[in-house]
Amino acid sequence: MIIDTFDRRTMARMEVALERACLLLPTGSEKHNARRIVASKIIECANRGETSLSRLSEAGYAAAMQLSSSAQSVRKKEAAN
Repeated sequence: MIIDTFDRRTMARMEVALERACLLLPTGSEKHNARRIVASKIIECANRGETSLSRLSEAGYAAAMQLSSSAQSVRKKEAAN
C-alpha cells in the first residue's frame, strides 16, 4: 500500500496534486479511470523521490493534459464518421 511507502506530508501533497490535476479532466463515465491514471503518474513521481507539491502537480497536470488531448482526438474521429 502507498500509505506504508510515503509519510503523511507527502501523502497530503499527492492528494492536493491529484485534486488539482483532475480539475482539468472532463466529467463523465470515464473520469474514474482517468483519475486512476493521473494518480499512478503522481505515485511514479513520488517513487522517484520528487515529492514537492510543484513536481507532483506537474506530473498530474501532464497526465491529465495527455488524457484530455487523447479524448479530444477520439471525439473528433467519432464526429467525422
